[in-house]
Amino acid sequence: MKFSLPCGTCFSSSQQNDIENSRHDEENQENFRLFTYNELRSATNGFHASNKVGEGGFGTVFKGRLRDESFVGIKVLSIELESMRGEREFIAELAALSDIRHENLVRLRGCCVDGATRYLVYDYMENNSLSHTLLGPEQNRMKFSWKARKEISLGIAQGLAYLHEEVQPHIVHRDIKASNILLDNNFKPRVGDFGLSKILRENRSHISTRVAGTIGYLAPEYAISGRLTRKSDVYSFGVLLLEIVSGREVVVFDMEHGEHYLVQKAWDAYKDNKLLDLVDSVLLTNFPEEEAVRFIKVGLLCVQENATLRPAMPRAIKMLANEIDMGDVEISQPGLVTDLMSIKMDPHHSSQSVLSRGSTTLSSQSPHTAYF
Repeated sequence: MKFSLPCGTCFSSSQQNDIENSRHDEENQENFRLFTYNELRSATNGFHASNKVGEGGFGTVFKGRLRDESFVGIKVLSIELESMRGEREFIAELAALSDIRHENLVRLRGCCVDGATRYLVYDYMENNSLSHTLLGPEQNRMKFSWKARKEISLGIAQGLAYLHEEVQPHIVHRDIKASNILLDNNFKPRVGDFGLSKILRENRSHISTRVAGTIGYLAPEYAISGRLTRKSDVYSFGVLLLEIVSGREVVVFDMEHGEHYLVQKAWDAYKDNKLLDLVDSVLLTNFPEEEAVRFIKVGLLCVQENATLRPAMPRAIKMLANEIDMGDVEISQPGLVTDLMSIKMDPHHSSQSVLSRGSTTLSSQSPHTAYF
């Protein structure tokens, strides 16, 4: 499938080629379409504030209803003309999602280009994101049984394995975190927000790129060198898995003791042989202890400091499903990036770094930009 965009002059020739040379498949052509601005304006009642469901540094997400009565999420990207930020994210999402389908990936239904504004149209996710629905107050966490957490964890893992192994060329998401895991009406997880994703062309195992992601989820070797591999996503998945099991956020701050990092807390529990203490207290005893310990151990394996020791996503899935005996598996110390100032990158990367703490992105150009 190849699609041409109206208002093609909005793109440079290289950007146009990036889109046209994305992986295309004729059978998916009817699934992706170009929307007009008027269609999207009508769907959102003029982008009315009552339809706003999310906001970030590059724009806003609105809920809309199309003429066929289906609901969609419409991401409105604001382009910074000087740096072209926003445009990069738009191109990355199109390149990653325009012609792939998986039950655990958010479905990109189409796009729109109108002047200097870009619009991405997705299936609407009724239950928001994992960070909004699971993490936080106790009443939120009580809605998620162990069975639900297990299925969500496996679904995320399967979506990532599809990106890493089955899609050609392979895709590295680069910003796996709780706020980028969306939940449909059945609480099935969908990996979303591919604005930072990178394609591993020509069977390359890594690429060197600007450092981007979220502190707490960021693989240390990538933060230091800008060398991006699929194991960078594996690290982020490990952190996310620990969040799902524990119901704790990746970083917690209190005035008396400062910041507490979940990865460090999990490692301390492992060393003290107290992994069950990490399981979310709202579950009480309504979970299989052996399985919960296995999930935490898989999380710790995924965040090991040495990237080569982390399992690839297909192997992580087998571990979670108890298809691989973990009795003799050794877990080494995790890596953890806790301080932006401690990251020492070569000058080529440092000027282009885009990092976030929690949901807030920090960069040399825009110190308070947030991703969503």
